Amino acid sequence: MSRRRRLCKNIVVFVLSLVLLTAGLTCVLAAADVQTPDVVAGEGTDADVFPFNLLTDFLETAGAEGASTTIELVLLLTVLTLVPSILLMMTSFTRIVIILSFTRNAMGTQQTPPNQVILGLALFLTYFTMFGTLSQIMNEAWKPYNEGEITINEAFERAVDPLRDFMFTEIRAQGNSSDLREFMIIAKMDMPESSTDEIPTHVLIPAFIISEIKTAFRIGFYIFIPFIVIDMVVASALMSMGMMMLPPVMISLPFKIMLFVLVNGWDLVVGSIVKSFSH
Repeated sequence: MSRRRRLCKNIVVFVLSLVLLTAGLTCVLAAADVQTPDVVAGEGTDADVFPFNLLTDFLETAGAEGASTTIELVLLLTVLTLVPSILLMMTSFTRIVIILSFTRNAMGTQQTPPNQVILGLALFLTYFTMFGTLSQIMNEAWKPYNEGEITINEAFERAVDPLRDFMFTEIRAQGNSSDLREFMIIAKMDMPESSTDEIPTHVLIPAFIISEIKTAFRIGFYIFIPFIVIDMVVASALMSMGMMMLPPVMISLPFKIMLFVLVNGWDLVVGSIVKSFSH
């Protein structure tokens, strides 16, 4: 009975949430006096950026007809919810945070450095490696749009182009063009021979993510090797002395930390991460 009650409760909550969301969207559209155009993907519309076109058309129409500050704030918050996904999918963050996590696991220090430090370092390294791309987006997309020289659709197109160039460059530099070809096959599209403009963004992003994960795992493998050697040496020494009941990890951990400090390990790891990006 308790399971049925929970199920009924969840269904009721879901239905109420759906009704409230529909009512909220209706009120927002009514307040901005915006009519959603009848658009069919494939008839004069780029199906790849179709959801973004709806959002940008709504923003332009709402701004032209004097939408209230509340509506603009709601739209801004909606766009901001996409920022974490963009940071994870279309930048160097994925590779960096995986390599840093591999380094911590290889040393066997459990939660040292803590997750907050790992994520913070990954964010700043992402900003460092993506500085050129972010500057290009700022100069070519945000500033002209902020000064009223271009529309939000044009600003979006100008912002996506540098990110596409970055992703294409990293996929080729790491020798993972097969990932892009695989996703083109899954999407039932022909791989262009020369120009990359025909490759849609919704195919490029998952191919880039898989390429970054493969690259991070490859670098993580090389990071693990010296620490595994230390564990093997310590385990062999303990067995030769008859101390089989003593966990080798307890003995090898200080040696791994000492070796990592002596060779200036963090500089080597961070330097290798930054140099692995060719853009």
